[in-house]
Amino acid sequence: MPHIYLYGPSGSGKSTVGKILADALGYPLTDLDAEIERMAGRGIPGIMTKLGEPLFRDLETAALKSAASGPGAVVALGGGALLRVENRALAESTGKVILLEADLPTLAARLSRDETARPLLAGKLETKLSGLLERRREHYNSFLLRVDASQSPENIAWDIQRLLGRYRLRGMGAGYDVIVREGGLDQLGEMLESRKLSGPVLVVSDMNVAVHYGERVMESLRKAGYVASQVVIPAGEAHKTVETVTALWRAALDAGLDRKSTVLALGGGVAGDLAGFAASTFMRGVNWVAVPTTLLAMVDASLGGKTGFDLPEGKNLVGAFHPPRLVLADPDTLSTLPGRELRAGLAEVVKHGVIADPGLYELCAWGWDAVASCLPEIVRRGMGVKVKIIEEDPYERGIRAALNFGHTVGHAVELVSGFGLLHGEAVAVGMVAEARLAERLTVAGHGLSESLAETLSGLGLPVEVPENLPRGELIRAMKMDKKKSAGVVRFALPAQIGRVELVDVPDLEMAIGEW
Repeated sequence: MPHIYLYGPSGSGKSTVGKILADALGYPLTDLDAEIERMAGRGIPGIMTKLGEPLFRDLETAALKSAASGPGAVVALGGGALLRVENRALAESTGKVILLEADLPTLAARLSRDETARPLLAGKLETKLSGLLERRREHYNSFLLRVDASQSPENIAWDIQRLLGRYRLRGMGAGYDVIVREGGLDQLGEMLESRKLSGPVLVVSDMNVAVHYGERVMESLRKAGYVASQVVIPAGEAHKTVETVTALWRAALDAGLDRKSTVLALGGGVAGDLAGFAASTFMRGVNWVAVPTTLLAMVDASLGGKTGFDLPEGKNLVGAFHPPRLVLADPDTLSTLPGRELRAGLAEVVKHGVIADPGLYELCAWGWDAVASCLPEIVRRGMGVKVKIIEEDPYERGIRAALNFGHTVGHAVELVSGFGLLHGEAVAVGMVAEARLAERLTVAGHGLSESLAETLSGLGLPVEVPENLPRGELIRAMKMDKKKSAGVVRFALPAQIGRVELVDVPDLEMAIGEW
């Protein structure tokens, strides 16, 4: 597990943010200044006064070497800890360095309220700080990963998680890591081993994914010492059935899985839902790991522990909450994803922007070329929205229902079309339809649906319900929606970009009146 090094000038909040970040990720925390004080048997001011800065820097190097050689941790560094070339090289080779940056007035205001003695700033604080920042300006500017440290410590910590693509989801048992890592497939075996997941491992993938990544994942597992088997299922929503689940149960038996074994889902949302449900029920529940390889699965389907399969009457009508032990999204796998499926996944990204991240929505509004050039960032931010919502409502009893925006209509369109539309394409249609409903109900102001339709069209997604789909069948499909209660369907309707409201709609004829 790589380290996360927090760096920046005094007053940027490294120690405070470090505690929040370590708690959020389940990492240990190392405060380098505290380690130096422990090693020297005296405080930093005493070290600097009696031993001098050169010896302090030697102690700092020793403390950094000790921290770097230990298990992955959040490490709060001193403001000059990486001035030495060897220190910087060590930190960058064992983890990620995040620079916390803020302007002089912000730093000075914080330090004036802090009674901690800082020998390098003794005297007239603002003058000394200004000089120190000027001397280190080029050094600080050379770090690529940076966050705005002028905001609250909680927001800084969240921005760091989003920047790195590292999250930990709690609320359903012990919690599990969600990691976005380019090239991560080759480290998969090590990740399972570090989490003490047992074999044999059954890898579940579909025909399209197995040819690209099946053997690579199997090799990673073998290198880590696992006995692994692979089962390949047919691709597509049409095979998300109890018959496929039965085939997976039998494959688990043939592979010798027991109650301590692990199922690994390698693929899109269908593979994840089926493998996760099979894991939730095989021998009354075994561990499983999600390795999504589609954009839609990365930002949506792989998160939250919702598993299941379809019935002829509707999608996901049978399922269970069974959280994985790890979610690993490797954006490199998107390079082999067909263009149509990649665009379909962007519908869920847009949805997340509408729900809670206006900046992500704005990024999507730039169009296909801009989005295609920054897919890793799209994945990290898209996953972050869902992670945050699931943390607040793991079992979908409240705010998590906001994630259903576009899905009530979208699922009906998908089902009635005989899955002729991909899930993301149907959700794109559903979002525009539901935004128009929000305008009719005055939940949203006029123009929101038009803006949304323009953004989705710019990504190559459909925005209108196909004319050949019978209206009566669409209404019947919505009436079967699993979000229905007492005959009323609850819609998640956009009030503005960045906020949705949950609205009960008893009259579905009225809801679709202007399609």
